[in-house]
Amino acid sequence: MNCYSAPVSCCKPTVQIQTSTDDMIREVVRQHYVKIVTSDKTAPVDCCGVNGSCFVPNTDTNYANKLGYTKEQLAHIPKGANLGLGCGNPSQMANIKVGETVLDMGSGAGFDAFIVARVVGSSGRVIGIDMIPEMVDKAQANALKSGHQNVEFRLGQIEDMPVDNETIDVIISNCVINLVPNKAKAFTEAYRVLRPNGRLAISDVVTSVDIPKDIRQDMSLWSGCIAGATLINDLEMYLMCAGFVDIKIVPKDESRHFIKDWAPGLGLEDYVISANITARKPV
Repeated sequence: MNCYSAPVSCCKPTVQIQTSTDDMIREVVRQHYVKIVTSDKTAPVDCCGVNGSCFVPNTDTNYANKLGYTKEQLAHIPKGANLGLGCGNPSQMANIKVGETVLDMGSGAGFDAFIVARVVGSSGRVIGIDMIPEMVDKAQANALKSGHQNVEFRLGQIEDMPVDNETIDVIISNCVINLVPNKAKAFTEAYRVLRPNGRLAISDVVTSVDIPKDIRQDMSLWSGCIAGATLINDLEMYLMCAGFVDIKIVPKDESRHFIKDWAPGLGLEDYVISANITARKPV
C-alpha cells in the first residue's frame, strides 16, 4: 500500500507537530552540527535550551559498545570519523553482503559508512548523504586519508537525495530521521532509490507517548534528537504509505540509560527511546 492507493487518512500522522517552518528546523540542525564537526574537542555544544542543559557528543569507546559496535568494527574506523552522535548500530541488523551497494542517510563524518565499506568489499559500494557541507568535507577527508576507495559522500537532503532510482541494495541511517522535518518524504525517497527487494535498516529515537508541546516546539531540542522523535504508530504508517513491507520497529529499553545523559535533568528518557527499524521494498 502507498499514498496513491491508500485512503487519504493513511498518510496523516496522529500527532501534528506545531512548530516553525521546515527550513528553520534544518537551519537550527545545521548550525548545531557544524559546531560539532568543526570542533577538535568533544566540548559541550549548546543544544538543549530548557534549563540551560547541553548536549555532549560521546566519542568514548564504551558508549559505542553500548550502541552495539564491536571492537573489531571500531578498530578500523578512521580517526575523526566517530563524532559520538548515534543511538544504535544499523549495520548490525542490515545483513549486508559482499558486493552490495549501501546508502547511508545522514552519514555525518562517515562513521557507519566506513564500517559498512569493509563488509561490502572492493566489489561493493557505499554512498553517504548529508545536508551539511562541513560534514561531507570531513567524511571525504577521512576517506582519502584512510584509503577507502569504495566510499563516496554527497551533499544533499534526505527528503531529496541525489541518488538514481532503484540503484541501492540497502539503506542505513543512525539517529537522523528524527532530525528531518518531512519524514514521510524521506521514506518516499528511500523507497525510490532502493532496488526491488531492497532493505531498510535504521537506528533512531521514537516515542510511544505524546511529547509535550513545549518540547516539540523547542528548536534546540530538535538538534538534540528529542523534539523530532516520531510516534511509533506514525512511523509505521509513514513506512507503509511509502510502500514498504515487513516493517518491524523494536524499541530498546536499555537505551534510556544513555538517552538521559543527552540533556541531563530534563527526564527526556521518559518520552523517547532508541529503536531498531527495518523494512523491505517488495519485488
